[in-house]
Amino acid sequence: MTSQSQGIQQLLQAEKRAKDKLEEAKKRKGKRLKQAKEEATAEIDRYRLQREKDFRNKQTNVMGSQGNLSAKIEEQTTETIRNLTSSYHKNMESMVKKLLSTICDISPEIHPNFRHAV
Repeated sequence: MTSQSQGIQQLLQAEKRAKDKLEEAKKRKGKRLKQAKEEATAEIDRYRLQREKDFRNKQTNVMGSQGNLSAKIEEQTTETIRNLTSSYHKNMESMVKKLLSTICDISPEIHPNFRHAV
């Protein structure tokens, strides 16, 4: 009976050691999962920061181009307005005279396409 009792004791001890090893393995697995999650989060953050940096660089390049473009358009618009104003002041008096002469100097005559009805 003592050998049976010793065998049972050994089995119980072996079962306890296996249980302890299993718990230790679960703890290591939990730690490793937590570590992997932290590493993944850090990698995602680095990737996100890199992509945001690239986006800001591209946006700066595009917006810089648009800034130059709007300055050119503004300059061209100002130049066109200046030219039109100059042309207006130069031709205004002669155009007013032409309009008044066309309106006031009427010479009645028959239109060349008019056919006299017989």
